[in-house]
Amino acid sequence: MKAYRDLATLASLQVICFLLLTHLEPDFFLLHLYQAIIYMAILLMLFYMEDRWAYMIGMLAPVAWLILAYASGLLGGALGQVFRLASHAEWPSNAVSLVAGITALLAVAMVVICGLRWKRTFHGTGKELGTFLTSLGVVVAYYGLLVMWFWRMIPNPGLPE
Repeated sequence: MKAYRDLATLASLQVICFLLLTHLEPDFFLLHLYQAIIYMAILLMLFYMEDRWAYMIGMLAPVAWLILAYASGLLGGALGQVFRLASHAEWPSNAVSLVAGITALLAVAMVVICGLRWKRTFHGTGKELGTFLTSLGVVVAYYGLLVMWFWRMIPNPGLPE
């Protein structure tokens, strides 16, 4: 497990961020809890030395989260809160945005580290396409279910019931 210490640390920090968000946004408790599951799965894959899958999902899951955060408008405000803290040494006005910004920075770091590890370990082995497509299917299904579930949670007063 020593070789995976950096990646395991990043995945653990992602889980902690999502668990912190469950406390900060109790209305979205289950959503944030479910968001943490894929990072716990990465930790389990690392523990069982399934690094091929951990690296690929470790690249794809954070990218999917970043895309969803950007599409929902969360990413811009979140990074603004992080930069406000870093540059002005002021405590941000929105703790949820701060945690989301930290999660975004961790996501980028995870993509970079997993990409470097993948390239060093599995590039040119012939396992790239199969691992990518299977992992992409898992990540798309996982986030697709989360998005559908979250979409149904949002009350829409404009539509008749």
